[in-house]
Amino acid sequence: MNNPTQKPALVPKNLILPFILITSLFALWGFANDITNPMVAAFKRVLELNNTQASWVQMAFYGGYFTMALPAAFFIKKYSYKTGILLGLGLYGFGALLFYPAAAWESYGFFLASLYILTFGLAFLETTANPYILAMGPEATATQRLNLAQAFNPMGALAGLFVAKQFILNALQSNETDADGNIIFTTLDESAKAVIRTADLMVIRNPYVMLGLVVLAILVIIALAKMPESKDANNRIDFAATMKRLLAKRNFVEGTFAQMFYVGAQIMVWTYIYQYAEVLGISNASAVNYGYSALVVFLIGRWICTYLFKFFAPAKLLAIFSVLAILFTAGAIFLPGMLGLYNLVAISFAMSLMFPTIYGIALEGLGEDSKFAAAFLVMAIVGGAIMPTLQGMIMDIGGAGYDDTLILGVPEVNFSFILPLICFVFVGLFSIRVKSSAQ
Repeated sequence: MNNPTQKPALVPKNLILPFILITSLFALWGFANDITNPMVAAFKRVLELNNTQASWVQMAFYGGYFTMALPAAFFIKKYSYKTGILLGLGLYGFGALLFYPAAAWESYGFFLASLYILTFGLAFLETTANPYILAMGPEATATQRLNLAQAFNPMGALAGLFVAKQFILNALQSNETDADGNIIFTTLDESAKAVIRTADLMVIRNPYVMLGLVVLAILVIIALAKMPESKDANNRIDFAATMKRLLAKRNFVEGTFAQMFYVGAQIMVWTYIYQYAEVLGISNASAVNYGYSALVVFLIGRWICTYLFKFFAPAKLLAIFSVLAILFTAGAIFLPGMLGLYNLVAISFAMSLMFPTIYGIALEGLGEDSKFAAAFLVMAIVGGAIMPTLQGMIMDIGGAGYDDTLILGVPEVNFSFILPLICFVFVGLFSIRVKSSAQ
């Protein structure tokens, strides 16, 4: 006899396989994000780019989210979630496989186009997988089910960093140094550089090609698997009316901009930690350990915040952590040596609650309009495309190096973190305004 007070199953038995398959996607886009962050430094060295040119890696990667998030929302509204997942995986896999001809042509533009197409797929997956997981079971356990799926995202991110270190950065001949710690590659003649460049671009190529094959294999498995049909019962699209309602919601409008600034800050912190460390005499491969540390404190922060939400309203906790982020960023700018690097790592703790908290505040009370609102919040990831390029321009003020000149008494790489600081100020102002209006 069933107990009427028994809590519903987290995932019904007949949906366990679909749940596992879709949950694997959270790890897949985490992997793509964090294998790509160190590529800014890798491409800069191999192709002898300046900082602004190298930052186009992030412009291409996160620009793909901005381009495709809204079309993905329209597509999912018209067709089923499964169809959206398959299209996303197809674009993801195709973009990753394009690294093969990009390396053969030794074309930076081709690599950027490959990343751009790859993130078309990620935009589809992020716009689709979250509501699909919510639909895979009872409404009473939907939030718990989504939190379980999201837990695999940072696992994929850590795996991406591991692959970047072990199979790319450690294997690049252009990163090798002499007995005095000087980069050998910069002293070679053009013919010797060309040989190393060809070999290093193949080193960068291989993990992406393997990733593309894995993604396409998962596409085939999901295509053949019996998946729940979660097509929207009402696929009528009245975009103009939806936009009119959304633009009237102050929390949504300001939250979208807050999300853009937050994502920009996050990508800057996680991308340029390698350049910051290099000024301190730490190689790119060794600097990955600080990238690991940043992800670990980020995860710890999420667990702590999950507990703190029992005692604090989301906007209040967001305001507190925004202040922490501002203080840690100021420390990364002005504190000397390793102490500044430790502050740069600590910023990730303060960032840990920002994305989901801003997301929740912006979508609160939007009802059916939340489908398109969520797409705009995915589009806000474009902050990760724009901000790193601006930071790269600051680092180029004195030359292609990271400490060619001093600004306010610190190297330009340190000073460039003024941009994340400004972003955290905006997030803090948003949280304070929401907190005040709720009282």
